[in-house]
Amino acid sequence: MHRVGSATNAANSVRPRKEKRFTYVLKDADDTKHCAGVNCLALLKSSVTDECDYLFTGSRDGTLKRWALVEDGVSCSVTFESHVDWVNDVVIAGGNTLVSCSSDTTLKTWNCLSDGSCTRTLRQHSDYVTSLATAQKNSNIVASGGLGGEVFVWDLEAALVPTFKTSDVTENDCSNGVNGLGNSLPITSIRTISSGNSISQSHGYVPIAAKGHKESVYALAMNDYGTLLVSGGTEKVVRVWDPRTGSKTMKLRGHSDNVRALLLDSTGRLCLSGSSDSMIRLWDLGQQRCVHSYAVHTDSVWALSSNSSFSHVYSGGRDRSLYLTDLATRESILLCTKENPILQLALLDDGIWVATTDSAVHKWPVEGHNPQKVFQRGGSFLAGNLSFSRARASLEGSTLVPVYKEPSLTVPGTPGIVQHEILSNRRHVLTKDTAGSVKLWEITRGVVVKDYGEVSFEEKKKELFEMVSIPAWFTVDARLGSLSVHLDTPQCFSAEMYSIDLNIIGKPEDDKVNLARETLKGLFANWLTKRRHRFGPQASVNGEVPSAKDISATSLTLSRAEVDGNAENDSAVYPPFEFSTASPPSIITEGSQGGPRRKKITDFDGTEDDKFFPLWCLDCVLNNRLPPRENTKSSFYLHPCDGSAVQILTQGKLSAPRILRIQKVINYVVEKMVLDKPDSMDPDGTSAPGVPGGQLLHPSVGVDGSLRSRLKPWQKLKPSIEILCNNQVLSPDMSLATVRAYIWKKQEDLVLNYRVLQGR
Repeated sequence: MHRVGSATNAANSVRPRKEKRFTYVLKDADDTKHCAGVNCLALLKSSVTDECDYLFTGSRDGTLKRWALVEDGVSCSVTFESHVDWVNDVVIAGGNTLVSCSSDTTLKTWNCLSDGSCTRTLRQHSDYVTSLATAQKNSNIVASGGLGGEVFVWDLEAALVPTFKTSDVTENDCSNGVNGLGNSLPITSIRTISSGNSISQSHGYVPIAAKGHKESVYALAMNDYGTLLVSGGTEKVVRVWDPRTGSKTMKLRGHSDNVRALLLDSTGRLCLSGSSDSMIRLWDLGQQRCVHSYAVHTDSVWALSSNSSFSHVYSGGRDRSLYLTDLATRESILLCTKENPILQLALLDDGIWVATTDSAVHKWPVEGHNPQKVFQRGGSFLAGNLSFSRARASLEGSTLVPVYKEPSLTVPGTPGIVQHEILSNRRHVLTKDTAGSVKLWEITRGVVVKDYGEVSFEEKKKELFEMVSIPAWFTVDARLGSLSVHLDTPQCFSAEMYSIDLNIIGKPEDDKVNLARETLKGLFANWLTKRRHRFGPQASVNGEVPSAKDISATSLTLSRAEVDGNAENDSAVYPPFEFSTASPPSIITEGSQGGPRRKKITDFDGTEDDKFFPLWCLDCVLNNRLPPRENTKSSFYLHPCDGSAVQILTQGKLSAPRILRIQKVINYVVEKMVLDKPDSMDPDGTSAPGVPGGQLLHPSVGVDGSLRSRLKPWQKLKPSIEILCNNQVLSPDMSLATVRAYIWKKQEDLVLNYRVLQGR
């Protein structure tokens, strides 16, 4: 503890720029399963008879997975990981190119049969990308639409040609210079489309823009040859485009709510649309009109899939029901009912795969080659062309019985997290998943330390409450179905604990441990090991990392950075910060190039630098430098209790680390009284008359209150002291921050009182 002056330093009036956020995503034990709803499906049928087919799934957990479809079941063979938000749609173009789109505003391309590495990131959308469409017989063409009202048509052959890039960029990037998160990106190669749609060639590629939507786009479809594109969204109309030029062809009206699903037959003459008005409509594009309406569902229609001849349509949606409808006879039948809304369908031979808001995917039996056989089972009804409530009147209140009770095959998922609470110790997070299971996570290690099963979340939260105050050094969310932990500088470096409280063996008990710094060391441990192996042992200090001069010139000036004195360039990872390599977390990060991306901590090869990671992270891990921090100290007054004859030890304000325990304050009071005692002490511990109080902190007393000089015989009689705040006796284990938060509860400087315990 030390005395602080009454005058305060003027705050820096220069507002620092916003640094890039660092996020890590924690995973449960089984990484081969999705942990959030599955938004999209794609099927790759093998051209060789003895090889298996593949199912691709894109999930709200931000990943895609490839499943091998074998006779006795399914197995996850690869996880595709690079998107940083929900994967909303996926298509296969050209037989071996997987194209995905995401709420992170990007499209990404992958080799279908690869190990999961992203081959290109395409950036052109300004908002969530919601839908994709591809031409089956023109493998290069893919269309994308999103919430920004934009529709783009991409020529993959042109877009995937390697562009000029520095050797530091790990993913090829095709960008318009601004990503969807509003951050500027380096413009290495673009060409622009003028208002007249003429293309001025620069270094690279920009897709064709189909301009006309004023609101969000939710659905796209394209004919086999890529000569016709249809789109729908919140404008309640179906728009028809020539994807070769981006020009509008026609606009079809009829739906009374959002258009959520679209299908085109192979010729592009017929179009099916599903809407939030619960209707399915069949359009003749040659006649530019709706020729049939099908009232089958009781709620929004979100998914459509047809057989190859376009004679029958499978439909699903918010009512959790899967129907088969004969487009010619209007006969419909309920195939199955689900527990969750249906998001997408994929038809393959004798089965149809159904994706829902659940993390599992189910395959239901169908008569793929002869769908009419299903109607022979009975239970069908005639779909009306009015609202569903009227159309169902012909059933006279009868309840539909689904044809199938159980799926023929299931791709299992894991329950996603739907509720979470950061505990007061700022190291544990309590979660509840879709199965009702309550778990306790230790976020500095990324593991579940306790699974409580199906118990009351609120009761468990109350049970685990601790009266302890630690700064909020991180935030969390469960948008991806798992815990995403966000670190923002400089506030993430505000939390410290003593090594004894973390049970770190071999480290002095009173050493302060910065939680964010040690967590980053744990997350970067694998990267740092590979970096040292590649560049030598000095890579942690200089190696291929920007020098201190470079860093100071860009974002972290040496004059504003603090070297962690306790770190002593220590790169060892302490046990409370060791992350699992069996189920490693993923890092979502953004460096100086390429926009945000996601990668497992075990997949880094050591070559990544400030192009991939934020500079402040590298500066912390490699150079032990932390940014300037505020509020790391707590100011307080230390006075004797009212009416006490105890001497006044100090009259000014004291300052100490917020994590300082009250036991240290007790030690300070005791030693101050003993050391400043000139010759005698009364039995009750009060000072002898005439001894002036309020002396400065004795020079032989350190910040931990330990004695550094030998005590005289009369100094060995130490009084027993209690510390109080608001007339409440404080536990010696409390920290100054805890006392301020739970006992003092005022904005003013903390006031502590001390008194001597009688008869001790």
